[in-house]
Amino acid sequence: MANREALRELQSRLASRLQAARTEGVQAAWLAVEAAGSKYLFPLAQSGEIFPFAAMQPVPYTSAWFLGVANLRGGLFGVVDLASFVTGSPPRQRSDAGRAESRLVALNTALEVNCALLIDRLAGLRGVDAFTASSEPPEGSPDYYGSGYTDANGAYWQEINLQTLSRQPQFLSISA
Repeated sequence: MANREALRELQSRLASRLQAARTEGVQAAWLAVEAAGSKYLFPLAQSGEIFPFAAMQPVPYTSAWFLGVANLRGGLFGVVDLASFVTGSPPRQRSDAGRAESRLVALNTALEVNCALLIDRLAGLRGVDAFTASSEPPEGSPDYYGSGYTDANGAYWQEINLQTLSRQPQFLSISA
């Protein structure tokens, strides 16, 4: 029970910090998330609302990375397993504990795509000052990869341009 309360409190603090970052200026530039052991940065201006793991209705004859549709606050959203989409591997099964920590990050409504990305864990908000080095995207990486950043602990974070991702033909074509 204490874990649920702590999780709700974290979500509440994160949501208020996200809203404050949007209204107060450029304190934090990214929403930091983790998926299948990789670390990603979503630009705040392209990120939407964050939802807890929700029940999804599977859609037949779709790609494995398209998990189905979910009713999120009265809206119908397609749900994409981010790690599966990026790596091309099948989505991994999540335990109850894994689902409890997983989140759905909706794309900003300005992108005009009702889609939420399934991630394993929220890692908070990050600004440029959280990183010690930046680099160009790796050779041969997808168009939606932005710069890569290294934090003080030596961890590599890959920026994902959600606007570019939402315009990718592969992302828009969910059929198997």
